[in-house]
Amino acid sequence: MIEVSVVPANQASWDDLRAVFGRGGAATCGCQRVKLGDREWFAMPVDERTHRLRDETDCGHPEADGTSGMVAYRGGEPVGWVAVEPRRNYRRLRGSSVPWAGRSEDPDDPGVWAIVCFAVRAGHRRQGLTYPLVRAAAEFAVARGATAVEGYPMVPRPGQNVSWGEMNVGSSNAFLAAGFTQVSRPTVRRVVMRREANGRN
Repeated sequence: MIEVSVVPANQASWDDLRAVFGRGGAATCGCQRVKLGDREWFAMPVDERTHRLRDETDCGHPEADGTSGMVAYRGGEPVGWVAVEPRRNYRRLRGSSVPWAGRSEDPDDPGVWAIVCFAVRAGHRRQGLTYPLVRAAAEFAVARGATAVEGYPMVPRPGQNVSWGEMNVGSSNAFLAAGFTQVSRPTVRRVVMRREANGRN
């Protein structure tokens, strides 16, 4: 098995991140819909979304104070991306019932980070790459002061074939393998997974 390494996006090159995003839905989104919310995202041209992603990741600047995600490499080839930041940075989450239904949470809590989106390069999908991405993203968040890390993955019905585009939120199994536990199930197909920085869930 070829080893997978995951680095903060500012330690990756912009060309590597562009290779992961390719020319499909991930490139069109620029990982901006969850940051901006639907209305502003739909109104924004694709090239502006791409510009925002480049600014937020600070690719190629390892000395940067922060970044908005991480890049996975396998055998030296860039193959995956995960978005992870303080939960309050994601405007689209505020308008969604998924993170909040049945829970008493402060949307502005700066200590709670969220893993919200994955992109895996064409030709490398369905090979388990989200597993090391979740684990690395959680460790990255905790190292930067997160008191807890959340994810909102998909739980397909048995035998259901879900498109990669829908699975950009990740699978519950990848979060479970990284030490997350389910804290709520706000919809039939979505769960809230959480990992406390102190190891207690």
